[in-house]
Amino acid sequence: MTWPLNFSELRDRLVGTWGRGLVIGVPLVFLLVFFMLPFLVVMKISVSEMDNVVFKDLLTWSDGVLGLKIKLSNYLFILEDDLYFSAYLSSLKFAAITTLLCLLLAYPFAYFMARSSAQWRPALLMLVMLPFWTSFLLRVYAWKMLLADSGVFNNAAMFFGLISEPVKMMNTPFSLVLGMVYTYLPFMILPLYANLVKMDLRLLEAALDLGATPWQAFWRITVPLSKSGIVAGSLLVFIPCVGEFVIPELLGGPQTLMIGRVLWDEFFSNNDWPMASSVAVVMVLLIIVPIALFNKYQAENSSGGRA
Repeated sequence: MTWPLNFSELRDRLVGTWGRGLVIGVPLVFLLVFFMLPFLVVMKISVSEMDNVVFKDLLTWSDGVLGLKIKLSNYLFILEDDLYFSAYLSSLKFAAITTLLCLLLAYPFAYFMARSSAQWRPALLMLVMLPFWTSFLLRVYAWKMLLADSGVFNNAAMFFGLISEPVKMMNTPFSLVLGMVYTYLPFMILPLYANLVKMDLRLLEAALDLGATPWQAFWRITVPLSKSGIVAGSLLVFIPCVGEFVIPELLGGPQTLMIGRVLWDEFFSNNDWPMASSVAVVMVLLIIVPIALFNKYQAENSSGGRA
């Protein structure tokens, strides 16, 4: 760098500095305003005492003495009550099952899309995104009509003589998992497709030339190269499934109690906002764990790629 800088060089440096600042600063401000601040408000409510509809201040000033009063009994109650533990465990279990089923269904579909002719890919992508053109609630209610005891599936099976009486499908773990898999399947397909469509097919050709079978080439080349899409799609499915409320409420039953339903009851039925906020904080902490693992995975991949 030589001094003095002329005007054009100084302008270019300032534009570059401001540009980098905007690229980093805008997402950071967005996260602070729309995630961190609301989360801190919820956390503050979770450790506050509630007097009717008013939350008491955590900090008090009296006679020159600054006091801090934090209520942790809600978190202790979550640890002691089996209901919350069962709800968290059930949410994680159903979210994991949904994620695994979505992966098993989405991978062949995404692989087929990535290997199809370029002229057909836009149409296939449109078919994947087509459900988003319809209201989420309408799609879930449609499954109620399909899975009901007198619904389409049972009536069709009885008409063809496959069953003699209706099969219980509604308000079961089956209906819950089916509804969540149907809803979140596109969120698994799209990241996998975006990853697979960029893969260099010459690697597969080289593996086949070296004597690998198509199955060996798939497991040793295609799957490892698509790990980023697998991880991204799994997070996009797993995280919202943990806190899902609408699908368990409409399609699930008493055997499918999830933490979203517990949150609803605490907020609106019991009107216990500090307890509900404590449940929400613990749920967010549970969700942050897979996000941290994903960031660690990305960091390791980046460092490995540079090495």
